[in-house]
Amino acid sequence: MATIITCNTNGIRSAAAKGFFDWLALQQADIICVQETKAQVEQLSDPMFTPAGYYCYYNDAVKKGYSGTALFSKVKPQRVITRLGWEPVDSEGRYIQADFKGLSVISLYMPSGTSSAEALQKKLRFMDDFMVHLKTLRRAQREVILCADWNICHKPIDLKNWRSNQKNSGFLPEERAWLDVLYDEVGYVDSFRVVNQEAEQYTWWSNRGQAWAKNVGWRLDYQVITPKLVDKVKAASIYKDQRFSDHAPQIMQYDFEIGA
Repeated sequence: MATIITCNTNGIRSAAAKGFFDWLALQQADIICVQETKAQVEQLSDPMFTPAGYYCYYNDAVKKGYSGTALFSKVKPQRVITRLGWEPVDSEGRYIQADFKGLSVISLYMPSGTSSAEALQKKLRFMDDFMVHLKTLRRAQREVILCADWNICHKPIDLKNWRSNQKNSGFLPEERAWLDVLYDEVGYVDSFRVVNQEAEQYTWWSNRGQAWAKNVGWRLDYQVITPKLVDKVKAASIYKDQRFSDHAPQIMQYDFEIGA
């Protein structure tokens, strides 16, 4: 059985101060994917940022205190990829891919698009370019687990106030249509929904308006998988007993072992 955790930490140093790495040590996950580390490697010299028993990889943004991804794995990958050859994915450290025997696990941080019209256009361009890459991965005849903060909700069940957010980035028709293509045409699968069809399964809450207390949330964090892994999905959960970030860790269990 393999356990994979994905979490947007909204600053890995901030999450660490709130007990994130103490909690991780208890999970004994096989792979942990992190988004929005907001730190340069030289700022992470404390041993807690390279947890014992894991091979640890960070991909920083050029801009300090911004974006960034990380991936920790108990099994040493055959190869780690941090560059796709286009912007802003490379300079903003938005992608890490670890290749194992027959399997690639990816940590991805999608631009949010909420701050301005320009930010939204950046996000939409990113989505177009990344879809090309997602199609390339499907042709590679490897299984894929993509741990992503999509910054998009797919269906009304995935956010509390869907009616009032249809004109806001995160639930725009063109963003949702992009996920339709991802699932219906390219063939990826939302692993969480394979085993959990319930409403109010959120992974992000605004820091305004008592959103956390009232559970007014969005499901922005996903583990998207290739079709041959569907029957390997055994359990899905969202950890909310402690708060490390404005996002909650999303945990999946799969009926396979990760091979070197």
